[in-house]
Amino acid sequence: MIGGLGMRIALVTDAWKPQVNGVVKALTHLVDELEKMGHGMAVVHPGLYRTIPLPTYQEIRLAVGGLGQLRRQLTQPAPDAIHIATEGPLGILARRYCRARNLPFTTSFHTRFPEYIHARVTAIPVRWGYAAIRWFHGGARRTMVTTESLRTELQGYGLRNLVLWPRGVDTTVFSPQAKADLGLPGPLFLFVGRVAVEKNLEAFLKLDLPGTKIVVGDGPLLPRLRRLYPQVHFTGILPPAEVARHMASSDCFVFPSLTDTLGLVIMEALACGLPVAAFPVQGPRNLVLHGQTGVLDHDLRRAALQALGLQKNACREQALRWSWKHCAHVFLEQIEPLRQQHEVMAVLGEHA
Repeated sequence: MIGGLGMRIALVTDAWKPQVNGVVKALTHLVDELEKMGHGMAVVHPGLYRTIPLPTYQEIRLAVGGLGQLRRQLTQPAPDAIHIATEGPLGILARRYCRARNLPFTTSFHTRFPEYIHARVTAIPVRWGYAAIRWFHGGARRTMVTTESLRTELQGYGLRNLVLWPRGVDTTVFSPQAKADLGLPGPLFLFVGRVAVEKNLEAFLKLDLPGTKIVVGDGPLLPRLRRLYPQVHFTGILPPAEVARHMASSDCFVFPSLTDTLGLVIMEALACGLPVAAFPVQGPRNLVLHGQTGVLDHDLRRAALQALGLQKNACREQALRWSWKHCAHVFLEQIEPLRQQHEVMAVLGEHA
């Protein structure tokens, strides 16, 4: 707070609506909670710019614009703090802007881009990607990460000034409810998320499981996977209430990803009382209580079958400990206020 009033916070992100993914979900909840607290949020996102499609992922649009446009968005009016959420074109421009003016800023690490890029272009080593990540976040006062294990891993890649920033789940939308008849033979094994190579989805689709596999979501692999796995029920994108209905009506949530930094959909599944089957990797390890709210196993089929016997009440009880309000409070503790407002205006005016 400044003078007892709410802060004005600039959030620069290359991931924003209409994209549908965990990063957008986390950031939109953050903005909503901060605005409820009385803070003013200036979101700088690709929708304010001319955009081009991301190669290999047409649904994601990248901003194309200059430093001048970004400067106007960050000075009219000037913010009290700047947070750069993503390492994309807007994030790089905002980093350059702040570094040129010696303005403090914070960043956050949401996505394993080095692994994702390597999965699409195998000639690019993961270590090269982390060299770029280290450069990008190296200029920040603090970089926010979701879990202690992720912080330890990133420190191994040379990142510094890492602080914890937890996530939340909307336990009103995602809650246990009467099982709906989805018209599919059970048991029902559900996946929700992007239908893209980084989600390792075929590790789930190839499993020999009874009942029906359901995939909720869209992405570049959807047409191909529909052809290869006609027995799988693909729904495409669904609104949150329908996602919650599918979660509450399923018997096991299967999360095959090996590269997620957390997995908000795991939290949502647990909030619906749905046990989780996943590999014992970063993300699921930090959210699933093995043998209580899910099963973590290198044999994903075994994990899925064993998860069927777990209690839904335990899943719900665990999820109730996560809230977006707490997420917003921690964010406020970690951001770096700029200098006093009159000094900020003077600095920005010199470079206008």
